[in-house]
Amino acid sequence: MSAAVPGAVAPLLEATGLSKTFSIVEVLKDINITVRPGEVHAIIGENGAGKSTLMKILAGNQPPTRGEMRLGGEVVSFSGPVDAESRGIVLVHQEILLAPDLTVAQNIYLGREIRKGLTLDDRTMNEGAAKAIRDLGGDLDPRTIVANLSIAQRQLVQIARVLLVPHRIVIFDEPTASLTPHETEALLKVIKDIRAKGVGVLYISHRLPEVKEIADRVTVLRDGRLIATHDASELQPADMARLMVGRDVAKLYPDRHAAEVREVVLDVEHFNAPGYAQDASFKLRKGEILGFAGLVGAGRTELMEGIVGLRTGRGPVRLNGNPVAFTDVHSSLKAGIAYLSEDRKGKGLLLAKDLLVNLTLASLSKFTGLLQIDRKKEAAALDQAIRDFDIRTGTKNILAGQLSGGNQQKLLLAKMMMLDPQVVIIDEPTRGIDIGNKEQIYKFIAKLAEEGRSIIVVSSEMPELIGICDRILVMRSGRIVGEVTGDHMNENEIVQLATGVKSGEAA
Repeated sequence: MSAAVPGAVAPLLEATGLSKTFSIVEVLKDINITVRPGEVHAIIGENGAGKSTLMKILAGNQPPTRGEMRLGGEVVSFSGPVDAESRGIVLVHQEILLAPDLTVAQNIYLGREIRKGLTLDDRTMNEGAAKAIRDLGGDLDPRTIVANLSIAQRQLVQIARVLLVPHRIVIFDEPTASLTPHETEALLKVIKDIRAKGVGVLYISHRLPEVKEIADRVTVLRDGRLIATHDASELQPADMARLMVGRDVAKLYPDRHAAEVREVVLDVEHFNAPGYAQDASFKLRKGEILGFAGLVGAGRTELMEGIVGLRTGRGPVRLNGNPVAFTDVHSSLKAGIAYLSEDRKGKGLLLAKDLLVNLTLASLSKFTGLLQIDRKKEAAALDQAIRDFDIRTGTKNILAGQLSGGNQQKLLLAKMMMLDPQVVIIDEPTRGIDIGNKEQIYKFIAKLAEEGRSIIVVSSEMPELIGICDRILVMRSGRIVGEVTGDHMNENEIVQLATGVKSGEAA
């Protein structure tokens, strides 16, 4: 239950008429919001609604175009995030902002190192970092290099680093997007502990049941405008979804007819991704959506990367009955296997390049003739992709990094479909994506299967796998430990296999 917050409590932070314009595009207009001591105030909305921009303004990362902010009743204007931090406002970014070549402890204490005489006190920092991670429900060796961590583990390190700063207000921007249910539960407990100390929390999340559990108040943004602010007790997740998208989202997952038994397209036998996946065998059939479930660290992503040539992999793989062995991702793409990375910002898209470059880069040969690129053909392809995948952008000339998360994922899908792949492997297809865009992504995936393409979906969201897949394989400790189908495709069965409570056989 959310803690009751008396209406008479004076706000820690009050923003009035906040607006933000980039060039000629107004992304925020006249936003009024307050944060009280000892409350969790959730900010929800579709991708592109203006949530992250609002948080960056409140945390000093960006100045507002107009509007006023008061902190403790006094008008403030931050010169930057360091200024905001010095006044007690800290932001946990959605993007991972860590130094990959440093250790966990070095990242947590970067810029605030503990010294012992003339040298760094590594022992104290390692102990402090280990405790900070444990407090978040994690278990990491503080001496581990961050580059060797999973995305979920990096997020935990980033949260631990931020919470080390003395804080009056903590802003969380999609903090659980990369976390397992266990890690999410631990983080929500930490947030409740923060609230109990009188700290104000601003919380952005697309996971509406999670918002219902943790929030005291909920503010809804749509298209840069404030739609409503309600006590969380007045709203159910379905009400939140309706306010976010402006319509009922009655059915999240598309109807799927029972898949007929078709020919095997991809046949993997006793495959190994050294250090991550062992003895993996499975078959993928034409027009099938095959799910891969498991806890973080189970080896799902590494198995897929090994198969497509993104990392070392060994073992027989047959595509349409023909033996294949991919030493790099270009050869697997050429053969008709497209892999959409879970890290769309780091590995899937060039964020500093425009939409056109991102869309056509992997399939540039389609647009090249007589030693030059056919720009008109490229532009027509972008127009078609924007229509087909409903990529929402005010102008086609913006950078990929300026798109919302949902629209980045649509662009990545469009980019890979330019190659006309036969097999599509999608890793965490809706991570950090709002409910409206999730509905669209699921329809796109179902449509690809209906076209006869074969789909593998790797996801930490069990309802997602259950909702869109024909079969689900479960991995644990680098091995495929079972398969669930039909009535057995439920969270209880998957969790039992993923945790080792139950064993099963994969077909």
